[in-house]
Amino acid sequence: MLARLLLIIASVTFLAACSSQDEGPKYTTEKDFYEAAQQQLKARQWETAIDNLQALEANFPFGTYAEQAQLELIYAYYRNFEHEASSAAADRFIRLHPQHRSVDYAFYMKGLASFTEGSGMFERFLPTDLTQRDPGAARQSFAHFSQLLARFPNSQYAPDARKRMIYLRNLLARYEIHVANYYMKRGAWVAAANRGRYVVENFQQTPAVPDALAVMVQSYHALDMDDLSANTLATLKTNYPTHPAFKSNGEFNYQHSGRLEERSWISYATFGLFDKKDPPGFDSREQYNPEYFRENQAPPEGV
Repeated sequence: MLARLLLIIASVTFLAACSSQDEGPKYTTEKDFYEAAQQQLKARQWETAIDNLQALEANFPFGTYAEQAQLELIYAYYRNFEHEASSAAADRFIRLHPQHRSVDYAFYMKGLASFTEGSGMFERFLPTDLTQRDPGAARQSFAHFSQLLARFPNSQYAPDARKRMIYLRNLLARYEIHVANYYMKRGAWVAAANRGRYVVENFQQTPAVPDALAVMVQSYHALDMDDLSANTLATLKTNYPTHPAFKSNGEFNYQHSGRLEERSWISYATFGLFDKKDPPGFDSREQYNPEYFRENQAPPEGV
């Protein structure tokens, strides 16, 4: 009986020791938490780093490393693809430390979090035309970067923010052309013309402008608004004489978007997996945007 009791006690002690080891090291000081988080960030152990940065702030809210931990928590969330949490952490830092020397970083990370919001495993490994996705996050990112440049024009993050804003502006302009092409397919010529005019007025010098003009020419022609169609055609011919909508004799091909035919029953039955058609309407990105495949399928490299 005594031997059995000793065996049970030994087993319990062994299991307790194993359990203690599984729980990992315990940190007791602010410096312990911070140094552990630093090592985990370097090792790309984002979730563990997040846990320790949160614990550091919870246990030492006014400590030496508290503000730096808040900044690094923004980054850790971002690298762990928790973009909403990263943006929320950045907002909190800006609210708590509006005059901090690194507050520009928080503004930058807000823009970056929105910039990559919704990019999951599929988008990271397979080419995706981001110009056809909901533009809400792109508009939000553009606004955040604009705020950064307005408040901190000389920030070290300003050059990258400007580069990303150019990319976002091109993306938003091309999204409007996709919508215009859709309206033309439905015969909604007024709506299509309005989208084209919106691009010309608000997204000048983007690669979408030639197609915006072509949309306006086609739409005004369909609406029998001959003067507007002719004036827009003259602008298109003067500035973009090699646009694909022009025939070899220089005349505008009003049937260029005639390939907006209805989908076949095979396309409907297979949800578009088979019997795919060429992209409808006007899309001259390969001609007027030499970096079309890179710029419209993947955002610029960054942090």
